[in-house]
Amino acid sequence: MRLKTKSMFLFYFSITLAICSSALYHFVAKSTPSNVNFTVSLLVTYAVAFITTLLTFYFFPASNGIVAEIKKLNWASIGLAVAIVGIEFGFLLTYRAGWNLGIAAVLVNVVASLALLPVAIFFFKDKISWINIAGILVCLAGLVMLNWKR
Repeated sequence: MRLKTKSMFLFYFSITLAICSSALYHFVAKSTPSNVNFTVSLLVTYAVAFITTLLTFYFFPASNGIVAEIKKLNWASIGLAVAIVGIEFGFLLTYRAGWNLGIAAVLVNVVASLALLPVAIFFFKDKISWINIAGILVCLAGLVMLNWKR
């Protein structure tokens, strides 16, 4: 029973952490001063992220050592780094261009999710149900409504 409780905690904690962090991310990105250089802003961001990541070793130690773990990595770590920098620059530019906080975040996340749908189905063999398809249609309707000219 303990394993079930631990896995349920991880299930809910992980999504709560992702949601809270995403909301904080957009709030902070929108609050970044528009007169600061993008590169300097991201340099400080990644320096703090590096230190924060080092601190997570306390909770998630590399039992085989860092070098052994690094040897297990593949191209995905480099791809993730490129994607993260693209997201950071993209949102900094988006908010400086005048996009509303709620609209930009929703638009990007919904469109990215829709773009990933074929990838999920064909590469990762995810299954979608009719209720998922209905949800996709609701998302598309939501995009139209978000961008409707008043």
